[in-house]
Amino acid sequence: MTAPTSAPAAGVVATSPARPVRFEDPKKNAAYWARIVRCVDQAPPLSDEQRAVIRTAFSAPRAQEAA
Repeated sequence: MTAPTSAPAAGVVATSPARPVRFEDPKKNAAYWARIVRCVDQAPPLSDEQRAVIRTAFSAPRAQEAA
């Protein structure tokens, strides 16, 4: 299921088109993403080394693709 691209109905929170819809119920979906945002906001910032590891993991070719 994709996120809505038109204006939301009254009382429904609009979501980013890139953000997946996890639950059909808009309230439950909004609560889920609010929890994710709270968790991310509480997390300590990444170090430069951690950023480099993540960047490398996503830019490296997959072993499965090479096979």
